[in-house]
Amino acid sequence: MFVDMLIEKIKEKDNPSVVGLDPKIEYVPSFIKEDMYKEHGKNSKGAAQAILLFNKYIIDAICDIVPAVKPQLAYYEMYGLEGIKAFYETCRYAKDKGLLVIADGKRNDIGSTAECYSSAYIGRTVIDEDISEAAFDVDALTVNPYLGVDGIKPFIDDCIKYNKGIFVLVKTSNKSSGQLQDLLTQEGKSIYEVVAEHVESWGANKKGKYGYSSVGAVVGATYPNQAKILRKILKSSYILVPGYGAQGGTARDVAHSFNSDGLGAIVNASRSIMCAYKSEQWKDLYSEEKFYEASRAEAIRMKEDINSVLHNSK
Repeated sequence: MFVDMLIEKIKEKDNPSVVGLDPKIEYVPSFIKEDMYKEHGKNSKGAAQAILLFNKYIIDAICDIVPAVKPQLAYYEMYGLEGIKAFYETCRYAKDKGLLVIADGKRNDIGSTAECYSSAYIGRTVIDEDISEAAFDVDALTVNPYLGVDGIKPFIDDCIKYNKGIFVLVKTSNKSSGQLQDLLTQEGKSIYEVVAEHVESWGANKKGKYGYSSVGAVVGATYPNQAKILRKILKSSYILVPGYGAQGGTARDVAHSFNSDGLGAIVNASRSIMCAYKSEQWKDLYSEEKFYEASRAEAIRMKEDINSVLHNSK
């Protein structure tokens, strides 16, 4: 099961963090951009190839430290077909380096369309009778629950069939999330609590050997008080925690998403690792040409920061 593979990699590397690969061309060091623009032109292909090479450097630098990477699809889609190719190649490269890949696409639609999204990312696409192919073939995908269970079931079915995972949006890290997610129902529960109850029930019969389900949840680090509530509801759901680092979430904030066994959550950081070479902490220690060493140093710092809080809370 996906969740068992994730937990085993977390245990192996003693690291409950994931590196988000959300690249904009302005994040890419100038020497990479110049080389790729010279080879491919100042166009979407040149930009996409620069991003791909940037990603590969970072993956090489952190693949022995972290269990997984999380490429956000929007950062690739905006470069069109060439960007999608860069996303595909990034996923392949990460998997070849032994990393799990969580595609952050927040996909969903009505049942029949959700089936297509699921086939594209975690299932298989039918080509002809008895012939199917994996398209992007990532290990897990973020999904949106707004359409209810008929928009989620195709993903759950493929999770079971192909040993994949999903992370369902429950309480997101953005400032305006409360506009909808914090609304109260007639029963006095917030929408995010109701969604969490559904997520827990959707994964109830799909638990792995560690007692966790491959039907996980997304709970932002920027809302630690809500995370306390949600951890009690999401007893067996693994929680993907965005918002650490550049978005303001701290190790103390993310600790609320973990269980007493030190498991139950994996924490994402994107900009703080990708752009570490520009940060006050690392820019004087690592040149632009050694940007990937700064990314590695920040990934190690993040690991130690989170682990120190988790170990002290036991």
